[in-house]
Amino acid sequence: MSERVLAERYELGERLGSGGMSTVLLATDRRLERKVAIKLLAEHLADDAQFVTRFRREALSAARLVHPNIVQVYDFGEDNDSGRQYIVMEYVEGSSGAEILSSEGTLAVSEAVGILAQACRGLDYAHRSGVIHRDVKPGNLLRSRDGVVKLADFGIAKALSEESSITQVGSVLGTAAYLSPEQASGQGSNPRSDIYALGVVCYQFLSGRLPYEAQSITELALKQQREAPPLLNELNPDVSPELAAAVDRALELEPEARYETAEELRVALADGARGVAPATAATSVSTPRTAATTISQATGDQPATTVQRREPRPAPQRAVPDAVQAPRRKRGWVAPTIVLLIALALGAAALVYVTGSSSNGDVRLRRVVYQQVDQTATQMQQLIRQNTK
Repeated sequence: MSERVLAERYELGERLGSGGMSTVLLATDRRLERKVAIKLLAEHLADDAQFVTRFRREALSAARLVHPNIVQVYDFGEDNDSGRQYIVMEYVEGSSGAEILSSEGTLAVSEAVGILAQACRGLDYAHRSGVIHRDVKPGNLLRSRDGVVKLADFGIAKALSEESSITQVGSVLGTAAYLSPEQASGQGSNPRSDIYALGVVCYQFLSGRLPYEAQSITELALKQQREAPPLLNELNPDVSPELAAAVDRALELEPEARYETAEELRVALADGARGVAPATAATSVSTPRTAATTISQATGDQPATTVQRREPRPAPQRAVPDAVQAPRRKRGWVAPTIVLLIALALGAAALVYVTGSSSNGDVRLRRVVYQQVDQTATQMQQLIRQNTK
């Protein structure tokens, strides 16, 4: 590869971003005369033949995803001069979710839900096409200048996650903060793992923080099991309880308790933003609330740790109008008042101290016992039943 041209076709330009596994460059496709983004995989990945085979297979799957909310893959291959693997993608001129967070800190509810709605559409299409993203995070959500949001980097995470000589024993790939509990504990990915990650992105957009702050995958797995993150409406007064509950369901521990599809998540977020409570999970999780759960250590060289499952959150309750609450308020003071009257009546019936003057002027206390004590108690009990029905 010359310094400026890749595969004798793509003229390389400025660097758009970089990471441990790849570098993304802006380029010009000389043949089609258009701007593209090229992801150059790290040189050491090209030395693994199994990885190259998987990479090409996954790149082909990603190239078949044609949707307005997915970054299109145009081409992929190996540069003859350098031997480096590359992917040629649609260039989205705008900002990533990570850049938006960096500049805004916390997004407005309408903006966050708008971005997530488009991401959900792209993710739902990919899942229906049999493709799992596995690395949903703000950096892979790209918003163009005209407001269109596209998901990037389909397929690469799967190629990296399968067993090969470059994968260390016990390692879990993907950005740790967005890993679902099943991914963090080494159990693999599924479409609902992507839904969890999208829930983390939404949580971060609306609160400016992650639901779990962890320094390692092991710590993340333990925190996910032991703690429930604060509801979003506790962190951001602009977030309704219904929207907070919608995001919280996406962050459920068990995949079966989350939304079944990304489209369901999109609808729940839209409803929550309008103050409509989300539907409860269709599938109940059989694991008891206090059942011990074993989490495998991500390092693979330590014994499994048993932790206590976190308590699920109660469903949000909407405020009841005053007209509906009025009878409850009335009933609230009637019963205690009746109980007080009973106590006074029984006390008076059992023992009444009466002052009187004797012939010598001394004051004496006299005990008066009523014969109708039982009858009075019975009548009071009937009165309580009538007023508490």
